[in-house]
Amino acid sequence: MRILRASERTAVPWKNGGGTTTEVAVFPQGAGFDDFGWRISIAEISRGGPFSQFPGIDRTLAMLKGRVSLSIAARDAIVLSADMPPVDFAGDVPTSAELIGDTATDLNVMTRRGMFSARMTRRNCADAITASSDAAVAFIFPLTAATLRGTLADIPLIPGDAVFLAPGESAELHAPPQAAFYGVEIFQAGKPA
Repeated sequence: MRILRASERTAVPWKNGGGTTTEVAVFPQGAGFDDFGWRISIAEISRGGPFSQFPGIDRTLAMLKGRVSLSIAARDAIVLSADMPPVDFAGDVPTSAELIGDTATDLNVMTRRGMFSARMTRRNCADAITASSDAAVAFIFPLTAATLRGTLADIPLIPGDAVFLAPGESAELHAPPQAAFYGVEIFQAGKPA
């Protein structure tokens, strides 16, 4: 188990000036957009507009803060907020988002089709948190301040922090009643997602 602190990441501005992206984790380590197997990032959105297209990539998107109206290819627009389930879509179809309010923050998981797949779920902190033994890796993203119970000490977490779990590892997360988190599991192709 490892803690990936939000304060230790560097935000990179988008080319279109509409926001910034902060990479949380990528495989293989140090991979770029052309050769990653999977990538997890957090984006701060300050202006709506079209998404970059990623051929051969599947995406899952969830809101950590704020609201957006998401338009994916020929589908009807979806209003996303932090209390709604994540949305899956292909990275190579036309997609755009319009802000509802001033700014928004999203959690973005990208997997290379045919190599990896992802499962992202929104859960309550009262739920048991165990990484599937079939998952290559798993992550926990708290939506509120929370405490990770450890064998040696309790570890405080803030929104934006992530907890990395190896296959089969479990974690005990404590937070106010009804507090929630997103769980992300990455599977190798052929494993259940």
